[in-house]
Amino acid sequence: MAIIKFSFEDSSIAPKEVVATLGDTILDAAHDNDIHINHNCGEVCACSTCHIYVENGDDVLQEISDREEDFIDRAINPRIESRLACQCELVEDDKDLVIEVVVPDQSRIIGHEH
Repeated sequence: MAIIKFSFEDSSIAPKEVVATLGDTILDAAHDNDIHINHNCGEVCACSTCHIYVENGDDVLQEISDREEDFIDRAINPRIESRLACQCELVEDDKDLVIEVVVPDQSRIIGHEH
């Protein structure tokens, strides 16, 4: 189990903390808790619409793949802490884990639902 602390570049969305379990992705945890993150490709690492910033806790997530890195390069404003939420699987299970995630403003993404 881990705590994921979501914050948002869109200041109209309040921060939220959720619980994730071993094998969950950040995208799974978001959707299980009514947090919207775009994912146009259906979670198969074929786009960059679920782009997030993992500010803390990346060491307990599945290691970034070459394919994921390629798609991050296509994201809006990629940074060193950029990841794709669909690929960030929790691979360590410890009740003291805290993962801090920033969701970029998604209003410029084609397929934006809000």
